This record gives sequence, C-alpha cells and structure tokens, in this order.
Amino acid sequence: MRPIRFLLVLTMFALAICAGTAHAQMKWSLGGNAGISIYDGAAGFHIGPMSEVIFGRNFAVGSEFNINTQGGTPIEWFAYGKYYFGIPGSKLRPFANFGLALYFYTGGPYFGIQGGGGVNIPIANNLYIAPDIQFGPVFGTGGASYFDPFFGFVQGQSRTVFAVIIRAGIRYEI
Repeated sequence: MRPIRFLLVLTMFALAICAGTAHAQMKWSLGGNAGISIYDGAAGFHIGPMSEVIFGRNFAVGSEFNINTQGGTPIEWFAYGKYYFGIPGSKLRPFANFGLALYFYTGGPYFGIQGGGGVNIPIANNLYIAPDIQFGPVFGTGGASYFDPFFGFVQGQSRTVFAVIIRAGIRYEI
C-alpha cells in the first residue's frame, strides 16, 4: 500500500504549494468521464468521476477514479497536473495533462504513467463537454502468483502493457 500513500502525499503536497499562491483565483471543476479503454489489446467501457482544482486560468491539479470492464474489472486512480491553453477570441479551452496512475486488478496494484489532452467545449454557463485521449504504459502487469493444482503456486511473468483511453467527459466549474 506504500505506492498509494506516496501518490496521496505527492498530490496533497502539490495542492498545498499551489493553493498558497493562487488563493484568490482558485476554482473547482467537478464531473465525470465515459468512453472506451484499451489495455493490452482488450477493449472495454471506461467510466468514473473526476475533480480538479484550477489555479488562475491555466494550471490545474486533479484526480480521477475510474472503473473499466476489461478482464478482472480494473480500477484506476489517476492523479494529474493539467495545463489549459488560451485561444484569443475563442471560448474553447484545449488542455494537456500528465500524471501518475495506480491500477487495481488481479495481481495488482500496478503503477502507470499517463499523458494526453483534449478540449473543454462550453455548452452552458460554467458547463463543459470535454472529449480527450489518454495513453501511457502500465508497469508490471501479470506478475501475480496463482495456484495450480498440479504444480502448486506458480509465479506469473511481469510485463508492461500500453493503455489507451478515448472518452468524453462533462465538467462543471464552481
């Protein structure tokens, strides 16, 4: 459980540092994501809530908790930093993000690195639709031992897989 604790401490540390310098211009963005996730060649449905703290106009720190329908129903916790790009004269808000993920499924937890981007498209006051794509490696999957009735406990072989998530989200800024 140490990777979880480390990721939580790292996220809280980043929030504490940024919150002290952006006290007057801080907003929350709450919402959810749904789409298709592909892990190791297996496609599945991806859904989960998200929240982020936006500092000023361009920088945000957030977290997501997603459930996927691939074999073993992997659960993903993704903590990230996000940068919003400004387009003069446009209400669209493209963004890029990068962060660390923990995956909980058979034999886990596993560590991953994700990056990607998308765009916030305004549909009402402070309400956005946000299509995006995330991708990156998940390290050490398949390394769990299992019980074989003929050979006893057998150690699986650890390997790295590549995750791709194509989704759309809805966001409300408070």
